[in-house]
Amino acid sequence: MTYEPVDLNLTDPTNGFMHFVLYTEARLGIASASLNAELDIEAQQTVTPHFQEWLGRLVRCEPNALHCALVESAHIPTLFHPCVTEDPSSPAALRGSGCVCRRTFYDPEYGLPVVGKHFKRSTGDGTDEWSYKTFAPLALRPGDTFSRFHTGRSLFWARTEKGDLSILPQREGHGYGIGYGGGGPHALAAYLTQLAETDGQNTAVGTSYSREDAHPAILNWTQSGATDRNTNELSLSDLKAMVQS
Repeated sequence: MTYEPVDLNLTDPTNGFMHFVLYTEARLGIASASLNAELDIEAQQTVTPHFQEWLGRLVRCEPNALHCALVESAHIPTLFHPCVTEDPSSPAALRGSGCVCRRTFYDPEYGLPVVGKHFKRSTGDGTDEWSYKTFAPLALRPGDTFSRFHTGRSLFWARTEKGDLSILPQREGHGYGIGYGGGGPHALAAYLTQLAETDGQNTAVGTSYSREDAHPAILNWTQSGATDRNTNELSLSDLKAMVQS
């Protein structure tokens, strides 16, 4: 399908999932996003302050169709199993006190689904950790202006001029990366270049990015191995200075 940023508004929480585009192949048991990028957030990535800020605003909710799109078909029933801390006899219990449950949330700012996956060992090293899956928005909310970019542990965030934090808008098939010379840093640099050249106003992800869309100074920054050590950030002023140099 073709898509232009003006065609759909997928970031208005008052309308929620009505504007989410889902791709399905019933014969193959496939259900996924056709536009919004799917994000896998590992347990070791959840320690950053920006992730914790985002996690703190999520709201627990009952599983729905979009949560089901975030897990493999065989694991859909686990969305409905309570944590062992809530029910020791849960089907998610693992050898007594261990657990392999999932919890479902939504982001009230964007209406997008989040699935948390719990892994707790009953013995041994005492591992008790959560990882997460969600979809990225395709743009910041209507009326929001980009103010600052944050990165840490291969997670990418945008902060608006109002101070609100968002997962950096991203389109399926255009994954972001940092610290090497591949397509991920190029896609990220192209999106950041767009933000700089529009004074933070055009936050909708593009349908595609050519090599010329990434400003050389911003591309050099995203390809630098130093950028993903701990947490790094660039303000809109920083980005505009790069494209004007």
